[in-house]
Amino acid sequence: MVFNRTARRRVRVHTDYVFALAPGIGLWTVLAAAGVLGAIIGSFIGAALERMPAGRSIVTGRSACDSCGKALTVQELVPVVSWFLQRGRCRVCDAPIGVWQIACELGAAAIAMIAVLAAGQAPPLATMVLGWQLLLLALLDLRHLWLPRVLTGMLAFSGLLLAAARSWVAADAGALIVALAGGALGFGMLWLVATVYRRARGRDGMGGGDPPLMGAIGLWLGPLGVVHCLLGASIVGLLAAGIMHLAGRKIASDTALPLGTCLAAAALPVFLLQGFA
Repeated sequence: MVFNRTARRRVRVHTDYVFALAPGIGLWTVLAAAGVLGAIIGSFIGAALERMPAGRSIVTGRSACDSCGKALTVQELVPVVSWFLQRGRCRVCDAPIGVWQIACELGAAAIAMIAVLAAGQAPPLATMVLGWQLLLLALLDLRHLWLPRVLTGMLAFSGLLLAAARSWVAADAGALIVALAGGALGFGMLWLVATVYRRARGRDGMGGGDPPLMGAIGLWLGPLGVVHCLLGASIVGLLAAGIMHLAGRKIASDTALPLGTCLAAAALPVFLLQGFA
């Protein structure tokens, strides 16, 4: 479902509700607030991206420079701003901070602002929750070819929670049934492909975290959304392979590609485009 006249009416309904909570504010103010919130969440996503693969807690422990170990001050932890003021380097040892942190902060901010602009397609909070989780999973798979089950489980739980809430509000189990069907289809399709490939070739052709991720995404998208997501992920994967080829990187039959990243990249647009009836 694209933005049509009905969708535009829903945009007005959702944004008018937001504005009613704080009379006098405008769309730009809401977008700015969403961007700030997203950048803050993105800061935590960046920390999780660095800490989880190393087995470090994302809840406890102060943030510090990975090179010299110097604990970061409050001024050095301001999302986006601190990175640019420090020119992407540690103030003490001048080691590069890297682009992953700023990418997480800007990416999460963009997701939050898109959620506000696409309010007619889906409630902004639902879009943000889905988008932020997908961002972390996509980057973990891109950098480490790793999809932690705990994060996939959280994505699945939040999708079920949303479906249950929709069914409760509508006094109808339809939304929950559709979500469960989407989860089963998403997991089942990739599990079947992985199983057939393993038996035919004698080796794994897909990461073990990809079927559970597709199942979790299916709980958000439903059966039709699963099909669209797989098609979108295929397009993303082909584009990525084309870029790698143009960059001179050889792609062999055993080259590991982050399917989870492709699935995550396709899932949020599908969620918004199919609408939220």
